[in-house]
Amino acid sequence: MFRYAAAVDLQKHDLHPQAAPADSALRASDAERDRIADILHDALAEGRLTADEHAERVEGVLRAKTVGELEVFIRDLPAAHRRGPGPSHAPAPRRPTAGAIPIDPDDNVVAVFSSAVRKGRWRAGRRIHAYAIFGSVEIDLSEALFDHQQVVVKSFAVFGSVEIRVPENVSLRGMGGGVLGSFEVATLDSGEPEAPIVYVDGWAVLGSVEARARRGKVVADILDRVQRQVDRSLRKHLGH
Repeated sequence: MFRYAAAVDLQKHDLHPQAAPADSALRASDAERDRIADILHDALAEGRLTADEHAERVEGVLRAKTVGELEVFIRDLPAAHRRGPGPSHAPAPRRPTAGAIPIDPDDNVVAVFSSAVRKGRWRAGRRIHAYAIFGSVEIDLSEALFDHQQVVVKSFAVFGSVEIRVPENVSLRGMGGGVLGSFEVATLDSGEPEAPIVYVDGWAVLGSVEARARRGKVVADILDRVQRQVDRSLRKHLGH
């Protein structure tokens, strides 16, 4: 009799399935935790959070189980309210696509007991190496021409400093670290799916590596690159 009653109860549940959980109740992914952690890092850099507040919230992010629990940690920050009405696209990957970046650098910027600067209107290769040994290197990409969507800046600062500036409408990712030094990359996510992605890799050994956006500077050649691709396609189609 008990088995029969249990079977009837199961059939009733099947006839009346539970509604799907709200988005806030869904289990959080590692990518979503990384996104919240990046927002908190930017808030710390902008002075919106103290170091203690940042540490406390990051600890909470690591313990969070659901999307709703994650959103609690940024609901009083401007970044939580910048979502546009249109469909969103996936954030830039944390690492370059396999095979997209060559092993050998396209450009080397070296400063040994000196300083080196690369700035202005110049073409950024897919791989740039920067070496600051008892010196300083500045790589300013805010006016550079990007022929490739993914660019890696490999930085080595030994008792020196490497400073990297990018346009504010690109995506920026950090992959390096520091050994008795400072390695700081202010993560950016562009709203343009065609925008370049700059990856900053390397090491700061008793030195510093810093990468962030230069406010007011944007990539002006994104549309130019698209137009050149269209022109090439047209010429090929017309037989020129």
